[in-house]
Amino acid sequence: MAEFPAIGHVALTVRDLGTSVPWYRALVGADPVMDEDTGAFHHTVFLVGGTLLGLHQFSDRPVDSAFSEFHAGLDHLAFGCTTRNELEEWQQRLDELGIAHGGIVDAPYGSGLSFRDPDNIALEFFAPPG
Repeated sequence: MAEFPAIGHVALTVRDLGTSVPWYRALVGADPVMDEDTGAFHHTVFLVGGTLLGLHQFSDRPVDSAFSEFHAGLDHLAFGCTTRNELEEWQQRLDELGIAHGGIVDAPYGSGLSFRDPDNIALEFFAPPG
């Protein structure tokens, strides 16, 4: 049996691509690699560290509420950092972008910097201990 494969892509449902795409473009610091209207949904995709991060907006079923990690499904999406110093750089970048965050929180298993996107989707930069 082959080793379990890495995550190839993540798709997040958003309420308004017109709001989310510029926000993620600023966060990621790059333009999307794909923007396509499939008919059933419109998606815009960013390449983030070798993984595709898609934003989906469904035309026939508008999202009626903000994200909550207290519903079944996604709890949060974490972007891996190699060191705590890298987290400090991301904290400064979030401050520059005017993105509210909870500050760096250290724990025995690593350090995290939590924040939310325009749809309240929980995001995090995370570094292992050491």
